[in-house]
Amino acid sequence: MAAFSSLVSRLVAFWRKTNLHQALPWLFLIISLTGSITKELQLIPETYFSNSRNFLNVYFVKVSWGWTLLLLFPFITLSNAHNRGWGFLLRRLSSLVVATAVWYVCTHSFFYIEDVTGACYETKAMQVVRGEFTMKTDCRGAGFVWHGYDISGHSFILVYSSLMIAEEIAPMMDLKDGSLQSQAYVSLVLDVLYIALNALVALWVLMFTCTSVYFHDISHKVLGTTCGLLGWYLTYRVWYPKPLSPGLPPLQRKQKRQA
Repeated sequence: MAAFSSLVSRLVAFWRKTNLHQALPWLFLIISLTGSITKELQLIPETYFSNSRNFLNVYFVKVSWGWTLLLLFPFITLSNAHNRGWGFLLRRLSSLVVATAVWYVCTHSFFYIEDVTGACYETKAMQVVRGEFTMKTDCRGAGFVWHGYDISGHSFILVYSSLMIAEEIAPMMDLKDGSLQSQAYVSLVLDVLYIALNALVALWVLMFTCTSVYFHDISHKVLGTTCGLLGWYLTYRVWYPKPLSPGLPPLQRKQKRQA
């Protein structure tokens, strides 16, 4: 238990000293642009991570929204429930409903754009068109190759998930220094969830870097990254500070009032 608490303190100190909470959006933009340029110039050789079937991509990135919700739901519940009513807690949990709606609309829009801009080909050489297939799923199901404008869903979801996690874990030090000290079990669970969420952000940044370096065209990645940034900005920076919204985490609400 003491080891978990010590690690949490070091992680919180790292976020504060590096100002990572504010720098993370810019970090994603820089990685997306530099990684894309690196890919176009073919400066980095193929590695285990250049294969889309690598373990982390298959079992984490492809279900990244599930992992994000799995850890954020209990963390938001515990970090927002203490000394507050059910109304406040449910309001804060509604941010996950909003985020899931953003995820759903964006990813399905990407699928639609790829369908309406694409065509089915017999091979990757794209010389023979199979006009009887008008959707990517049908084309690939028949063993052919679909080529359309493929906005990077991975770039979008990894950016959006990371920034959302960063917002929600920001109050951790106040929680550790405050009244939760007397609730050992709740404090321990929060410690474990906080460490896991930090590990998840680190993994998302790593896999975002791999996506930028190895996959998609530059415009696909920049557009996906931009959608992730906009999803975060329009909710946590524009809408959530307003009264009729899911609201911000407690620490950020306090900082907003003091500003």
